[in-house]
Amino acid sequence: MFTIEQIKAAHSKVKSGADFPSYIKEIKALGVTYYETYVFDGHTDYYGINDHKTSSEAKYAVMAISDTVKNEQFKLDLKAHQQGKTDYPTFIKMCAAFGIEKWNVCMDKRTCTYFGKAGNEILVEEIPQN
Repeated sequence: MFTIEQIKAAHSKVKSGADFPSYIKEIKALGVTYYETYVFDGHTDYYGINDHKTSSEAKYAVMAISDTVKNEQFKLDLKAHQQGKTDYPTFIKMCAAFGIEKWNVCMDKRTCTYFGKAGNEILVEEIPQN
């Protein structure tokens, strides 16, 4: 079973959104099948086979998530992040400002789904192969 330390080592290689596909490949190889990241404090819940679950600690002080989803601006800024134009802290602040509460990643489907505070699905993206 995977550990938070193994996931942190894989995540330490991510410098921008452009590095995300490699990160997904690496943590999938560790046995992660699914994970959810929460924007309000940056913690992530990781899931594996046989109900294995581990969670990271909060990464920063709690921040407010906008009640209003700014879908189109989020999509534009997400694309810039994925092209390596912004770092992770900038991406997180953008998510909070544009009403994104969390995202989940499904390894088998190779999807990343973003959600607003009401639990509504904002965007589903396919994770590119690397």
